[in-house]
Amino acid sequence: MNSYMIKKLNLLYKRYNYLIKKLSDYKIYNNHNVLRNLSTEYSRLSNIIKPFIKWNKLQSNLINTKSLLKEKDKDIYLMVLEDIKNINFKQKKLEKILYKLLLPKNKKDNRNCFIEIKAGSGGNEAAIFVKNISRMYIRYAESKKWKVEIMHIHYNEHGNGFKEIILKIIGIGVYGKLKFESGGHRVQRVPETESQGRVHTSTCIVAVMPELSKTEMPEINIQDLKIDTFRSSGAGGQHVNTTDSAIRITHIPTKIVVECQDERSQHKNKSKALAVLAARINAIKIEKKNKDNALKKKKLLGTGDRSDRNRTYNFIQKRVTDHRINLTIYKLNEIMNGNLDLLINPMIYQKNNRL
Repeated sequence: MNSYMIKKLNLLYKRYNYLIKKLSDYKIYNNHNVLRNLSTEYSRLSNIIKPFIKWNKLQSNLINTKSLLKEKDKDIYLMVLEDIKNINFKQKKLEKILYKLLLPKNKKDNRNCFIEIKAGSGGNEAAIFVKNISRMYIRYAESKKWKVEIMHIHYNEHGNGFKEIILKIIGIGVYGKLKFESGGHRVQRVPETESQGRVHTSTCIVAVMPELSKTEMPEINIQDLKIDTFRSSGAGGQHVNTTDSAIRITHIPTKIVVECQDERSQHKNKSKALAVLAARINAIKIEKKNKDNALKKKKLLGTGDRSDRNRTYNFIQKRVTDHRINLTIYKLNEIMNGNLDLLINPMIYQKNNRL
């Protein structure tokens, strides 16, 4: 490891120890804003300092082991060389991890995000798949201790799936973990209603958008909005309100339509719908801005066709394939139950290596 990296890591280590002392002072718990900021910083630094501590221990072992090279016994000398080789190998692995952790992060990576999932081709099976996928993301968020808010659900005609669902995931590093989930997702399985045992292929479209700060909110002219109210409803009459609390906002220039009916308050539903609308408008602006950029030419939303997919979930073979990085894992049940790191971590690793 070069001297600059060691110097940088030692400075971060001092800051880390300072945070430990500050967070152990009970007086700080009276100031929630300071506590939250320090806790967030401590959590971020922990990911860097832990491998650095391991590296330092290996460095001490390396110095002690090299001192044994003075031994004249040939067998001992060869054993020492082997130990040095093993220590160097372990250090190199940690150095790669530390290097990536020290790389400048996208400022949006630590933000909350919206996950919008829409049924693509495949009719009723596509709607069921949307429900399955949304459950997968909710389970993943729960495993990370993140909070999940359901912004909107549009049930299918049979009530056994969703035509569309919008989730808000709240936590540290949420967008950074989930941003590569955007695109087409394809499922291959035999539907329960299929008497001949034929495999059915259907799709859904996932869009992951970071939550915007107040200063980043695009200017939305109230005259460009068509706002409708209606009674909240769900499959089989679930969550039916006696008042028109559900909100539908249409942004006339872009023809974006956002609905929110999760809250019983019309004001809260309107606030949530506007937040999603702002994120969608911002996503469209970014897409247009980067249209000619080779690194970002892929659109946020796919077409929903069976051929347009980032990932395939094959229930017959119990496998999941991410076509972007040619990764296939035969742990479909684990993944559908929220163990998404099996797919997300290799994807992040590949993206970092390409930069």
